[in-house]
Amino acid sequence: MLDIAEELNRWFEEGRDFAVATVVAVGGSAPRGPGAALAVDRQGTAIGSVSGGCVEGAVYDLCVQALQDGRAVRERFGYSDEDAFAVGLTCGGVIDVLVTPVRADAPVFRAGVAAAHRGETAALARVARGPDGLLGRALLVHSDGSYEGSLDGHPELDRTAAEEARAMLDSGRTGTVELAEDGSRCPGGVTLFVESRVPPPRMIVFGAVDFATALVRAGKFLGYHVTVCDARPVFATRVRFPGADEVVVDWPHRYLRGTETDERTVLCVLTHDAKFDVPLLETALRLPVAFVGAMGSRRTHEDRDRRLREVGVTDDELARLRSPIGLDLGARTPEETALSIAAEIVAARRGGTGVPLTGSGTPIHHDMDAREEGEARSRAAA
Repeated sequence: MLDIAEELNRWFEEGRDFAVATVVAVGGSAPRGPGAALAVDRQGTAIGSVSGGCVEGAVYDLCVQALQDGRAVRERFGYSDEDAFAVGLTCGGVIDVLVTPVRADAPVFRAGVAAAHRGETAALARVARGPDGLLGRALLVHSDGSYEGSLDGHPELDRTAAEEARAMLDSGRTGTVELAEDGSRCPGGVTLFVESRVPPPRMIVFGAVDFATALVRAGKFLGYHVTVCDARPVFATRVRFPGADEVVVDWPHRYLRGTETDERTVLCVLTHDAKFDVPLLETALRLPVAFVGAMGSRRTHEDRDRRLREVGVTDDELARLRSPIGLDLGARTPEETALSIAAEIVAARRGGTGVPLTGSGTPIHHDMDAREEGEARSRAAA
């Protein structure tokens, strides 16, 4: 439910009761992943989505029912070969949805939504399967390990749940944890669904050029905190980049050495000028970041590659460089070029190939590993 925190925060402030349906498990080719949510208030207003349209009507009805009877429920939706017109996922996947009624004065949910809305680091842990009375109960876990609320089970259950949720929060993961009813780490009694909310990943765009203006918009659309950096104050201005979260005037390599990055950070080098690119990429290719790409022609790339080798960049480090940056879309305009760069970033993040899906036979959702597929088949057969 934290993925629709902005809208839910407004509902809390307006005193609206609502029911929220959250995807807590996914199998096969499902349209949306764990954490996707749809909420319905007492006036019938709906926000969010759990499936992109396949089962929204049925989930909406479950939310309305939960508001009426005050009970949390868990439902599974999958494709039925015997009855193709039944409510289900036409893509062939399976999703488990937890539907929870939430009062406007519910302190844990309200605090969790408010924290997510403010961009704070926090995790919301809910009972997604367990004994009667526990389903939907929640804890809000903060980055320091403190927590609010209770699962109303065994006294040790809250403590263990908070520890497990914090471990997932530290790595920014959303998913499930299996615990025993007495709080021991033995699977089978209680399934917790943990939604982690961490600050958005960073995209740092080096080079205050026309292409950067379009890339800033694409980066914001993908959910990045976008910084533009250039050593030239006449170009690196708020007027030229109103959509950027930050505009920095500094030498790119110096700024990169002093700013905070992590394994989710994306670095896009658009300057294609050796005096900027070489010291910047020498630093960038030695950082544990998610993506390093550089703009330029193939001739520019070959010259850049030679210069980087001369300053001691190794073959393994150079293998991390995506240059020329972007997928081959035949892009010409800054907007089309930004789209090609954004597409490569998504492909790198999700393990995509970048080839057309038509006729390729490649998986549509690359983040479903063999173990998850096996679990999905088991759930579908149950």
